[in-house]
This record gives sequence, C-alpha cells and structure tokens, in this order.
Amino acid sequence: MTNVLFMGTPEFAVPSLKALVKAGWKVGAVVTRPDRPVGRRQVPSPPAVKRAAEELGLPVWQPERVKDGEFLQRVRDLAPEVAVTAAYGRILPQELLDLPPRGCLNIHASLLPRYRGAAPIQRCLMDGQDRTGITIMKMVQALDAGPIVAQEELAVGEEDDAGTLTERLAELGARLLVDVLPRWLAGEIEPREQDESLATYAPPLRREDEKIDWSQAALAIHNRIRALRPWAGGYTLHRGKVLKIWRTTVEERTGSFGAPGEILVVERSGVLVAAGAGALWLHQVQPESKNRMEAEAWARGRRIETGEALGK
Repeated sequence: MTNVLFMGTPEFAVPSLKALVKAGWKVGAVVTRPDRPVGRRQVPSPPAVKRAAEELGLPVWQPERVKDGEFLQRVRDLAPEVAVTAAYGRILPQELLDLPPRGCLNIHASLLPRYRGAAPIQRCLMDGQDRTGITIMKMVQALDAGPIVAQEELAVGEEDDAGTLTERLAELGARLLVDVLPRWLAGEIEPREQDESLATYAPPLRREDEKIDWSQAALAIHNRIRALRPWAGGYTLHRGKVLKIWRTTVEERTGSFGAPGEILVVERSGVLVAAGAGALWLHQVQPESKNRMEAEAWARGRRIETGEALGK
C-alpha cells in the first residue's frame, strides 16, 4: 500500500487527513508545527492536526525546522511515495520536495494562480469575490507556483465569513484529494503550468488590515469585517478607545448619508454609520476590555447620540 506523508497544521487540514485515512491510504507519519503557547496564561496548545492524528492513532512529528538533517533522514527512512500538505505553514526545502518519488501535493484554498500566499480565504472575501475554490498542485520552491493537478470552484455565499468559507473549502479539498490521489499516483494526470500573468497574492494578515477606514464604501468595509470574522474582527475607535466590530450589513438605500464614520441612527436593529459611499449597519460590537454585545445595547449603554463619529 502506498505510503503517504501528511503535513498540515490548522483545522483546515484536518478533513483532508481524515479523508485519507477513511479512504484506506497508509499515512506513515503526520508532520505538524510544534505546540505553541496560547491565551493569557500562555498554556502550550497542540495544533488541530496533531489532535486529529493522535485520535486516529497516527505517529506525529513536530520538527522545529524542516531543513534539519535529522528530520530529513526520518523522511528518507519512512520512504513515502507521495507527500500531501495542507496549510502546513512553512516553505519546504527542495531536498524535501525531491524525496517522495511522486512529489509533494499541496491543497491550496484558491483558484491558482489567483491568491497565492498565506491568506487566500480572507483576501478573497475582502475583495468581494463571489467565487473561489480549491487547487491541488505539485509543489515547487516558488510560492504556490507549482503546476496544477486539479481544481474545483466553490461559490462564495453572501453570508459567508472566513470561518464558514474555511470549513466549506476544507471539505472540498478533502473530497478533491481522495478523488485525485489514485489517478495522480497511476500517472493518469498531466499537470498544467500556471499562467504567471494572472498571478495575484494574498499576504498574511496584519494588524493594520483590521483597522476600518470609514472613507471606504460600505460594501468594502462589510467585506473586510466578514473576512476577519470569527478570529480577529475589524476595529475602529470611539471616544479614543478601541471598538471591535463583528457583524454588519450594508444599508440597502443608496445616496449621501453623512460624513464618513458619522453615527446616523440608533435603533433596536442596530447602529447605522455613514461610509465613504453608502452606510453600514452595525449589529454586533465589542468595546475595549468587554465582551461582545448587540450594537444597540452598546449604543444605549454609552448614551451615544446621532452625529457622533467613529474612528476618533
């Protein structure tokens, strides 16, 4: 039976690992990132892939460096026919890419060559795309630039955020992997090169990506917020303190509403704020050092009046 080396770290990779095992593939080892401290108490926490692998009874390797000679020797001793990676989080050295006879296949959450990089799901949502998908490619040293083995599209729903879209793409990637892998190993698939002229990039999210610019259009702000949900959230300032914004909708009426960031309406359904174009309803917010709450409750509790501005 074919020996597979699996490499992945977050929850996105778990469905693919489980699908391989369920389909009867021999996963010789699972490689994931080392446990890292999380939370205020900095308690060491295992990656999602480690937890899943242990539940499946699979050996787990957690090298600090994939270029380490001892780790590479372990891979040689394992002698995998193919490696499969999904959001592992590190660039693999050429020596490792060359070890499996059938190469290393990567499950990437975009329709390459669009959105190469670390945050394809979030950047796709920020850009307001209505379609994305999964690409399985043969890995090369260049970032997400390897030849395409298979692709499948997925519609982005209006209610999707980074959490829901990640879950749906993870399931699609798992299904596509188990469909493609037998044909890839049998030599039935001829990968096609990516069109470099169409390449776009999805760099990692940074703190500045979370800051809301009220001069942007309401739809652009709404797309940014849903791209950051449920993990980071967008933020603005109110009375000099940070206010996180978790859930919004775009006001259906068009036209001029007021100065960007101006609070226009406070009512039970939410708080309406003017944007550079259009206006945005805030439904769920989180004041600094507080829990999430309904926007109307926040506004009433702070005695916010129309005409006040966010962003200051």
